[in-house]
Amino acid sequence: MNSRRNLLFRHLGLAVLSLLMIYPVFWWVGASLKSNQEMSLPNLFPTNPMWVNFSNGWHAIPGHSFTDFYWNNAQLELGILITTVISCSLVAFGFARLDFPLRNFWFSILMLTLMLPGQVTIIPQYALFHSFGWVNTYLPFIVPHALAGGSGGAFFVFLLVQFIRGIPKELDESAKMDGCSWFGVYWRIIIPLTKPALVTVLIYCFLWNWDDFFGHMLYINSVDKYTVGLALRMFNDSQSAQEWGQLLAMGLVSVIPSVIIFFLAQKHFVEGIATTGIKG
Repeated sequence: MNSRRNLLFRHLGLAVLSLLMIYPVFWWVGASLKSNQEMSLPNLFPTNPMWVNFSNGWHAIPGHSFTDFYWNNAQLELGILITTVISCSLVAFGFARLDFPLRNFWFSILMLTLMLPGQVTIIPQYALFHSFGWVNTYLPFIVPHALAGGSGGAFFVFLLVQFIRGIPKELDESAKMDGCSWFGVYWRIIIPLTKPALVTVLIYCFLWNWDDFFGHMLYINSVDKYTVGLALRMFNDSQSAQEWGQLLAMGLVSVIPSVIIFFLAQKHFVEGIATTGIKG
């Protein structure tokens, strides 16, 4: 009886904490349906929901709609995701399976970059990309990921190395005996078996780059190339009245892709993290 009571209190406590943590989301949804006059009222949801905030907010930027900004975000994300998976998996395969001089040394250097604050490299990177003429393009985001760099590159390589090391090397030897090259081993053996870890990399990469505001603000200065995060900043116009309902509505819409991606790939995400931890 005491154990059941303790379990009941524990579940009630967790339920209360869950409600407290999810309350800001409820407030966000309710506020996106309010008018400016209702924003200061204590009610969670408005008495007369203003669904028009979503349609008006979608076309609030003169000459553009959020369709354009979503399309820009999609192009940028697609380039980053493709280059990240290819480059990080190739580098991880090399560290996990190939023998080359100073392999452990270079892997240690790669791990040391995880402890390097990103703020330290902002100015040198900007100066380099500016000299290349890459400012106001998407190249400063895509090219580093194509070289297993960018945001999270070293972490992704480490994650994949740990996963690949858990795959029996006998599979590589069997493939080599059948005439497979090292690239054939990578493509036919390693890639199919590392699917859970690759999905984890894709999810992390998508979430970290979809809402990257500072990087996009640093390199993109043309409204035609603005992403969703930069478009939301345009609502803060000191020369006109602030439409808080429209801003919150578009902010709510901006996180929907991240939520959908996470829930659709949640099974692979959990599997990739769990198996990497066990095999590492």
